[in-house]
Amino acid sequence: MDKLQELLDEVRCCRICLETPQKTPLPHTPRPVLQASPTARLLIAGQAPGARVHATGLPFNDPSGDRLRYWLGVGRELFYDPLRIAVVPMGFCFPGYDRRGSDLPPRNECARHWLHRIMATMPAIETIICLGRYAQEWHMPQFCRPTLTETVRSWREPFENLTPRVLPLPHPSWRNSGWLKTNPWFEAQILPVLRCEVARLTA
Repeated sequence: MDKLQELLDEVRCCRICLETPQKTPLPHTPRPVLQASPTARLLIAGQAPGARVHATGLPFNDPSGDRLRYWLGVGRELFYDPLRIAVVPMGFCFPGYDRRGSDLPPRNECARHWLHRIMATMPAIETIICLGRYAQEWHMPQFCRPTLTETVRSWREPFENLTPRVLPLPHPSWRNSGWLKTNPWFEAQILPVLRCEVARLTA
């Protein structure tokens, strides 16, 4: 735990995207948001914190988190237990908004500087839940299809052939509500598998 805790402390003091950014500096003070432990067997790999998560410092503390916890079949107490569930997004800080008021993509600095080191300190991870394209392209690039729909439909390939297992899902954002309505097979076919896996890993 000491090695991981030291690394998490280092991450939470990170100022790379503000002081030596790859492109445009982060438009606000960094506040990395993640949770991890060497005993967690389940990893939630998302995109980047939104504005509400940035304000509270608690991962998925927003409507997307409510939908995600429904998908997983867990309550807040279990979800925020780092000894059982790790939450490590592709970008640790809220990236800001684009001209249309939508969240910008995750910053590239986080994955390049931190993700391999963090993954190396979590040897117990058995399954990675990949929310959205950015996480899928990092954790399971060889199984990404041209579209998110095709990638999620082909979930058995990374789930059955990678170690740790990887289960690709759409992001639980409200922006994907239309996708969920037009793809009812997701809830019918994948959520039972997801909830069974989560129950097994967090028992």
